[in-house]
Amino acid sequence: MLPSSASQDELVLLPLGGAGEIGMNLNAYGFGPPDDRKWIVVDCGVLFGRETETPGVDIIMPDIRFLAERREDVLAIVLTHAHEDHIGAVGHLWPELQCPVYATPFTARLIEDKLFEAGLAERVRINIVPLHGHLNLGPFSIDFISITHSILEPNALAIRTPLGTVVHTGDWKIDPDPLLGEKTEINALRKIGDEGALALVCDSTNALVQGHSGSEADVRTALTDLIGTLKGRVAVTGFASNVARLDSIAKAARVHGREVALVGRSMHRIVTAARDTGYLADFPSVISEEEAAQLPPDRILYLCTGSQGESRAALARIAAGDHPTVSLGPGDSVIFSSRIIPGNELGIHALHNKLAALGVEVLTVEDHFVHVSGHPAREELAEMYRWVRPQIAVPVHGEMRHMAEHARLAKSLQVPQAVVVENGQMLRLAPGRAEIIDEVPAGRVFLDGRIRVHEGEGFARARRAMGFAGFIAVTLVLDQRGRPAADPAILFEGIPDAVHAPVREAVAETIRRHNPRRGDEQELAENVRRAARRAAADAWGKKPVTRVETAWV
Repeated sequence: MLPSSASQDELVLLPLGGAGEIGMNLNAYGFGPPDDRKWIVVDCGVLFGRETETPGVDIIMPDIRFLAERREDVLAIVLTHAHEDHIGAVGHLWPELQCPVYATPFTARLIEDKLFEAGLAERVRINIVPLHGHLNLGPFSIDFISITHSILEPNALAIRTPLGTVVHTGDWKIDPDPLLGEKTEINALRKIGDEGALALVCDSTNALVQGHSGSEADVRTALTDLIGTLKGRVAVTGFASNVARLDSIAKAARVHGREVALVGRSMHRIVTAARDTGYLADFPSVISEEEAAQLPPDRILYLCTGSQGESRAALARIAAGDHPTVSLGPGDSVIFSSRIIPGNELGIHALHNKLAALGVEVLTVEDHFVHVSGHPAREELAEMYRWVRPQIAVPVHGEMRHMAEHARLAKSLQVPQAVVVENGQMLRLAPGRAEIIDEVPAGRVFLDGRIRVHEGEGFARARRAMGFAGFIAVTLVLDQRGRPAADPAILFEGIPDAVHAPVREAVAETIRRHNPRRGDEQELAENVRRAARRAAADAWGKKPVTRVETAWV
């Protein structure tokens, strides 16, 4: 029997990223009375910025101010697997929490690189948890359960507390033949179901997709057959983190007498990490890009980064003709062994067109069986619910439409309660009932160059506006009495020449009408700004970002 003080204990889930979006996953679990909870953080990931939405921003992270204010009660960051949307923010956000980090060997190896880049390698100790390992962290007892996904060493977490057990799936699928790594520990999940699971906090990415996601073994067979039909140089691009896929492609190349060259930093980094942790023992030897350039076209296969159209990735540079050592042309082929992540359509299609313009044949998942998802389709979700049999379903890792459909599916499978939460909503998990009890700050933090800024500070909106309609800067030179002492200096950026004269005339007329006895320089500056912007709009139909500064002589 628990002591009487334990009657005030609560178990809560607080998503700060990944609920209502795909990416930036961070879920915190708290246990204890409301004024004295202990916390663990499960995953700490990023989103990648898009030029159309956040120009100039490469990385977007969760706002963790709520946890940072309680960092003495944050026991650990526990990582389920090594995808960027689950580990990419560790090096940026760890200083705000300064707590231990736990991960299995492959994930830990990749985290080491990130901490080194962040200058934290000497400060952060990564605690390596063996596969099928166990942790005790305050009131939390955590079992690592091997599952299958599109990366090595993915884990579900069985988080046991005095108020019940939560199964946090991380990213997963059911792959009967994952080629590399462990198979899903079905018996461990069933055992939790037999014991009685309080909640299943589960991946929703493919909740709208019927059937099963498919097996890596089948993709290996299809890729091997497809590569055997191609005659010129072959480049294959996909997610570098999918080590089993890289292994399949390299072995397919060897079957057909092709040497493999890795092109792109991430390809080298992932292969090195896999080898360092005991995987890829029979991975074919690779040659350098320079050595590949000397081989006949039908003897080479390039494994390239850039499947999502990233402008700085290897394949984009090859398509643009400015890669220093790799070139493709008529008779060559590029296989996109990946799906299109929503939001990347324009960039990927532009990349396809650039390759086609070079005479390269583009082969995609639309016409060839070259990819399977790493996330569970509906039949796999149903199977997980049959194993775990939770009292409460909590869909995460998905857009709202995915999570809502996941909740409907769970209810159809006779789960007593399914709750859709958004980032920042604190969900109390209790036997027989879950309810939202609080809401905390849960915005986004942008890494803009080397500077972190909070979402809403306005720079992204200003950059979008400048990208759409350019920029006008006016400098007014005034004497000590507030009268014009020289002609205004006007700078136009991204403005058609035909707009310049109307703006200059409007600025000159506004200055001419200004009476320093009746208005000060601030009023003059604002009048000039409005006049310049209005003149541009009348002449062009667009309103540029316009700034006016004053200088004194």
